[in-house]
Amino acid sequence: MEQNSVQSGAASERLASAIRDLQSLQQVLLSGDLDAGILADFRDALNRIRNTAWAAQQLVASQVSDQDLANVTSLLASERIRTTYQLCRAIGDDLGGNDIQFQKGQLSELHLAVTQLAQQLKDKLESK
Repeated sequence: MEQNSVQSGAASERLASAIRDLQSLQQVLLSGDLDAGILADFRDALNRIRNTAWAAQQLVASQVSDQDLANVTSLLASERIRTTYQLCRAIGDDLGGNDIQFQKGQLSELHLAVTQLAQQLKDKLESK
């Protein structure tokens, strides 16, 4: 039980630190001297964090009220699917350009993961 409260305290401190960092980043964002691509990536990351924080809040609420966790895990899975879709589109755009140097090993690993995922998706869609 003590370890959980220590972990909870550490998580709370990290969240408080992140809040302070985000507040200071607000000034940077207002400066106007921003790269559009980096800004878009930053917004995507914030959106993922916001959705994950919401799902975590739902998880805590469901634990307090002894509700079923299936809804929360479904929400998390939906968020991962949405994020994966966005990443796939962004990677596709990156691959379509000539200005990025890719490492063959990384591309091979990505190809393997995407191929396996595509088969799992096909199996899931066919089973419904």
